[in-house]
Amino acid sequence: MDSNLFENEKNKYEKIYVDINYAINDINEFLSEDRINQRKYISRSNILKDYIKLIDALESKYNKKSIFKIFEKEDYYISKLNKYKKEHESHFKQIENCLKCSCFRCIKECNFDTCLGCRSNSKIVTCDHKEVNCTGYSDYTLNLTNNDTNEEDTYKVLSTIQVLNDNKRYIVIQNIHNHEEKYILYHYPGIKEDTYGEISDACEFDYVAQIFNSCNLD
Repeated sequence: MDSNLFENEKNKYEKIYVDINYAINDINEFLSEDRINQRKYISRSNILKDYIKLIDALESKYNKKSIFKIFEKEDYYISKLNKYKKEHESHFKQIENCLKCSCFRCIKECNFDTCLGCRSNSKIVTCDHKEVNCTGYSDYTLNLTNNDTNEEDTYKVLSTIQVLNDNKRYIVIQNIHNHEEKYILYHYPGIKEDTYGEISDACEFDYVAQIFNSCNLD
């Protein structure tokens, strides 16, 4: 077994846990309780806390002198850690995205969707705190019917863009089979299903395209 397994995992997630608690302290005095509780990393912080406790418990057990230790396979400890992370996989992914999200330490009482509009594997990559904010996605696809060909195809969602002044939302998608095929559409989030519409105004299209091209989606 890698003797650094426990140390590496503990160092990584203790740092993340500390970063989250610093972020909570940073926003506490500036935002309302409702706004604070919307931050997804707050509800997930206990997942990290329990994982760190599990690392400590397994490390203690591994280091304990016992005649039975020789019968314990090294994979036992790795599988215990992996099992916990697998059971909480979506939460770990959410936390990783929260750390990179523009909302992580933001103290603005803005009118953007922020955490309420957050999807799995997404993060806000650009926000001017006044008019425009852009969300990037790592694993979000849509099956849509092409109006010209009447054929259904799968598209990767590259970004959604919210413009407050016009009270409009846009979505940027890319055909997974043809990366040259990209579309910018109106985005109308719904309770059960989102809907989309074509942009007919060339100036508006160019404006949204310019916003998207300025986003850092990494």
